[in-house]
Amino acid sequence: MSFRLSRLTTLASRCRPRTLRGRLSLVALTTATLVMVILTVVFNAVVRHHLQQQADDELRTRAAAVAATVDTRHHPVRVLEAPDDARLDTNVWIYAGGRLLEHPTSAPAGATVTRTAARLAAPGHRGCAALETDAPIRLCAEPVGDTPGGAPLAVVVTAMDLGPYRASADTLLGASMALDGAVLLGTYVLTRLAVGRALSPVRDMTDQAAQWSAVTSEERFSAAALPTELAQLGSSLDELLDRIRAVLRHEQQLTRELSHELRNPLARITAELDWWQTRPRSAAETHGSHASIADAAESMRTICDILLDDARATAHTAPGTCDVMAVLRRLTDRLATSGKVTITVTGPDTLVAGVPSALLERIVSPLADNALRYAHARVGIRVFHDPDRIRVEVVDDGLGVPPSFVGQLFQPGRRADAEDGHGGAGLGLPLARRLARSAGGEVEYDAEQTAGAGFVVSLPAG
Repeated sequence: MSFRLSRLTTLASRCRPRTLRGRLSLVALTTATLVMVILTVVFNAVVRHHLQQQADDELRTRAAAVAATVDTRHHPVRVLEAPDDARLDTNVWIYAGGRLLEHPTSAPAGATVTRTAARLAAPGHRGCAALETDAPIRLCAEPVGDTPGGAPLAVVVTAMDLGPYRASADTLLGASMALDGAVLLGTYVLTRLAVGRALSPVRDMTDQAAQWSAVTSEERFSAAALPTELAQLGSSLDELLDRIRAVLRHEQQLTRELSHELRNPLARITAELDWWQTRPRSAAETHGSHASIADAAESMRTICDILLDDARATAHTAPGTCDVMAVLRRLTDRLATSGKVTITVTGPDTLVAGVPSALLERIVSPLADNALRYAHARVGIRVFHDPDRIRVEVVDDGLGVPPSFVGQLFQPGRRADAEDGHGGAGLGLPLARRLARSAGGEVEYDAEQTAGAGFVVSLPAG
């Protein structure tokens, strides 16, 4: 049984239309079919009931006409002769009590239709009855006169062949079914045409999108000739394409800048190796070449690490919490390798950030590296708590950021002075901001800092 149900389910899923046009047409056809079936059933039921009422009215009219020929003033009851008696007595039974006074010659006393007429004439069995024989027959009883006890003196039973009425009802049923088929066919065809016409702008938009390039094409969906719903969809897609273009342009610019930054140390390594191979070198010169090559290799490794961290920042940040002061003290202990610049960390020991410790360290590390690179003697890291936020300020006592360069601070590969004698690829600040934003935070430049440079990191509290 379960195997058959599975096969039926699979067959139904295969037969179900796959296009929106086909599905909407099927829904419209199904709805119209249900409505037409209900209307057809109700209409034909009403028609059959009306035809039966017409047959009963005609039978009672004939019975009333025959009752006029029954004389109940004398005993026993007798039937008077009337003009056109043969036509009037067709399919008529007259009973006086239990005595059959008259019956059709075509229906003898023992016939089934006569027994049915006798049952209708019996006390307590008035009304009409149907008899299904070779031809459907309808019989109705009409009482004539009353006895002192309330029983009728005679009963007239008339019969009628329902064949013509049934034929009329069947003809109406066939006509209504044919009309239903025509209406359903028209509904399906018109629905497909209407849905196809309504979806034609969607096909045009699909064809346009397949021919465009999100990076180079300036084409966009025209909302002027579209319906309101599709115009809103086109506007949303245009905004999405604009964002995609902006992201791709940014990534292309970052790739070019990384390529440029990697090319410089690679050129230094190549030059040192070529120079070292062209002529003999002293031990001091060889040591200097090795140091230069190692410095260039370290620069390339730093750029690659930054690129990997940036790639991790684009992924979903794992939830977690960390002790802010413990992470910052561990970071400053690692960075304070020389006594030239002093690093201090201040703040309450009870602050908890809603980010993992490794992420907090990667966010603050580029800011601290920059501060150490440009500070004269002091770098301060201060931590404090805002409502629902943890703020970390990194301040140095260096020359600060030139006002003309403030707007380019967080652009990848940009440096205020590339010839200032400090290393760096100009990627630390953009990376710190990206990592902070991936965790629901932010990195901003403190423009109110009067001496040196200051940056503020805000992160969710744990």
